[in-house]
Amino acid sequence: MRAVIVRRFGGPEVLEVADVPEPRPGPGQVRIRVAAAAVNRIDLSTRGGAMTQAALLPPADEVKLGWDVAGVIDEAGPGVHRRAPGDTVIGLRDVLSAGGAQAEWVVLDESATAPAPRSVSLPEAATLPLIGLTADRALSLTGLRAGQTLLVTGAAGGVGGLLLQLAAIRGIRTVAVAAGTDEKTVRERGADEFVTRTDRLGAAVRDVVPGGVDAVVDAAVAGVTAHEALRGGGVFVALVAPFAPPPLRATRVVVQEVWADGGRLTELAALVDAGLLTLRVADTLPLAGVARAHERLAAGGLRGRLVLVP
Repeated sequence: MRAVIVRRFGGPEVLEVADVPEPRPGPGQVRIRVAAAAVNRIDLSTRGGAMTQAALLPPADEVKLGWDVAGVIDEAGPGVHRRAPGDTVIGLRDVLSAGGAQAEWVVLDESATAPAPRSVSLPEAATLPLIGLTADRALSLTGLRAGQTLLVTGAAGGVGGLLLQLAAIRGIRTVAVAAGTDEKTVRERGADEFVTRTDRLGAAVRDVVPGGVDAVVDAAVAGVTAHEALRGGGVFVALVAPFAPPPLRATRVVVQEVWADGGRLTELAALVDAGLLTLRVADTLPLAGVARAHERLAAGGLRGRLVLVP
């Protein structure tokens, strides 16, 4: 089969679409014929060698890329009970050394999959697993209740946009931070208050929420500038560990680590079908366009996800 791999680290030029052996499912696993696979910033970090340098990925002669997938199961291993060949599913590959989703087939644990939402296309569905589970777990880690206030940085991005919608479902008041041109979009996602991105973020947010917000989810990796908007004793959720600020003023700082929770992914897919979560695709490209996808993602400014279609 064809799969996106790197044999050496570097820029987009090191990406290859290579012929590799077709994977076969083992016990408790399913094989998915890939219809769509999203491109994520962690793919850029993997390609550039940052994941290996951080000891998050063991050294290997060949590294496969891709976390999110949507497609149809065409083979099931022994011990699979909830999925069957012919099922249309979404899933998340969360073990970096395993086969990647940017390929013609991928093998996942049955527990890492969920029925695909029926109300959207498969390229749209492929954007849900990583950002959906990241947003959902980050919100849960805040411990917020209805009526409390959450600051979301990077609110116009994939994780940020879903955070706003998930918070609205739970009755949590949100303050969204994004570029001024994105105010209309983030308000449509459910933001109660909007603050234009600024180096003086703490002061700008406190003008809107005197005393500071109850929690922050830092999807834009703003770091300490976002922490300054947090009240004493509040909760700060970082998505990237090296940029987590210290727990000043008796705050609690936690790092969200996503995992392939198929049960919760099933619930998120149902929220998509209920019209409560919105998925956005900026463009679809063939596997051969993966280098262009990396260049566009690195350049920034996308409103929606880039998706590879084998």
